[in-house]
Amino acid sequence: MGRDGVITVGLVVLCQVMHFLTFAAIPLLLPLIREDLDINFTQAGVLSAAGMLSYALAQVPSGYLSDRFGPRRLLFIGLFGWSVLSLGFGLSHAFWLALTILCVAGALRALLFAPGLALLASWFPPQRRATAMSLFLLGGASGSIVLSLTGPLLAERYGWRPTFIVFAILGVGTACLYGAFARDRPRLHKRKPISTSDLLEIARFPILWVCSWLQFVRFAVVMGFNFWLPSFLVADRGFSLPAAGLVMAMSAALSAPSNTLGAYVSDRLKNPPLVIGCALAVLACAAALLPAVESDPMLIAVVAVYSIFHGFYFGPLFLVPVEVLGSRVAGTTIGFSNLFANIGGFVCVYALGAIRDEAGSFIWGFVGISAACIVGVVLAVALSRMRTRALARPLA
Repeated sequence: MGRDGVITVGLVVLCQVMHFLTFAAIPLLLPLIREDLDINFTQAGVLSAAGMLSYALAQVPSGYLSDRFGPRRLLFIGLFGWSVLSLGFGLSHAFWLALTILCVAGALRALLFAPGLALLASWFPPQRRATAMSLFLLGGASGSIVLSLTGPLLAERYGWRPTFIVFAILGVGTACLYGAFARDRPRLHKRKPISTSDLLEIARFPILWVCSWLQFVRFAVVMGFNFWLPSFLVADRGFSLPAAGLVMAMSAALSAPSNTLGAYVSDRLKNPPLVIGCALAVLACAAALLPAVESDPMLIAVVAVYSIFHGFYFGPLFLVPVEVLGSRVAGTTIGFSNLFANIGGFVCVYALGAIRDEAGSFIWGFVGISAACIVGVVLAVALSRMRTRALARPLA
């Protein structure tokens, strides 16, 4: 990797850091946002779910455009547009306006994901691409750590709106820096552009569908935890917002190295499904324990375990379709998988908010997440067999 590659990889990671300052600020500051906008838990779930639905629907177009026109310019549009609309969210005083802004912003945020992963992977050799993809989550986790340590303190002193607006302005500046210095990797040979018929061809592979349903489970597990944990700590366990912020900072700090470690283990073992299945088995136990433990130290211990494993299999899961179907359609396969992931996140975020309003606690919501993880273990076993067969024969 030359100078352009190092600069580009560094800037992509920085873009993720700045993106998460605003994206993760919504769940972290949600107790203040709910009070300011005078909304209940169900409406708060709708607020996030609207953005996630538009984000999900834009995944396949985002991946397709990335493969056809290159990922660099799409990532710039995504971060710049998301950050500008985040400014608008920080200024909105009506629920319907905030809902509309997040719905539009979600579609633009989709331009960060598949293009960002494809751009990172393009600068690394094939045997290190799971590790490369994990750097994307490392940027997000780093942004979450910075946010969790500074966001609650700034919000308590200045209010959630000025805090959110400052983070959005930092995102706009980072997008401009990235646009000026990031580069697509030069291609030695001209690649045939992906066509609409290629999309139909890709969709006929069963392994892509299994990976996509695993993505549904993966992001339901992630969003159910990341979006509602601050509210669970404040509303159900009596934590102050700064204390909840410290727990979230610990969670992000533990998840950051685990993303890269899980990808490294997958690359070394050359067995992504094994990493996926083991991580989901641990998460099934942690999700069931999360609302059940009574002491705060035990609760924090369970949060730590959950944090380590919910991103452990990110790189391996995104790698499997790419290694089976080829790097030419990397953006499209990533977008297709992430469509299912965000539908899972959408369903889980809304469901947990509605369950909290109906039942008065998050217990049944986390039990549902545990059940989804068990289904994911079964899918990982099926994926292992399908991957072995697919790699043993040339792609048709």
